[in-house]
Amino acid sequence: MTIREATADDWPAIWPFFHTIVAAGDSFTYPVDLGEEEGRDWWLLAAPNRTVVAVDDETGAVVGTAKMNRNQAGNGGHVASASYMTDPAYGGRGVGRALVEYSLEWARAAGFRAMQFNAVVEANVHAVRLYERLGFRVVGTVPEAFHHPEKGYVGLHVMHRPL
Repeated sequence: MTIREATADDWPAIWPFFHTIVAAGDSFTYPVDLGEEEGRDWWLLAAPNRTVVAVDDETGAVVGTAKMNRNQAGNGGHVASASYMTDPAYGGRGVGRALVEYSLEWARAAGFRAMQFNAVVEANVHAVRLYERLGFRVVGTVPEAFHHPEKGYVGLHVMHRPL
């Protein structure tokens, strides 16, 4: 797998799994009816932020994507944040782990002191477990801040890790 900078030309490969994940409504705080153009504007970030794609070396298929950015501006600008999506057809193959590790390297190289995720759905146990294995810890949970389509109101974790 190769991870590289995303371009506008990658969006047609990202959109199908982006749309599927967002429409499921179980892991992102995005509107479930988010349209393609708005989704592209939210996901494909301009420098100094960054969006990347994970590409299967054998098939050339885009199998995942990540966006990386400052968590806050001004005096909070030394903490990075990121979001990740793996094409469900490629789940369980290390795509998510590779993207998280890549984003941590990006954040270190860019001079950030930490990485923070502001809204990890507590019911998204696979993501929570992955982040914890990579050194993140839950520093707080906002109770019932996310309306999960099957589990009802669940918490949103704030997860943090120093770099």
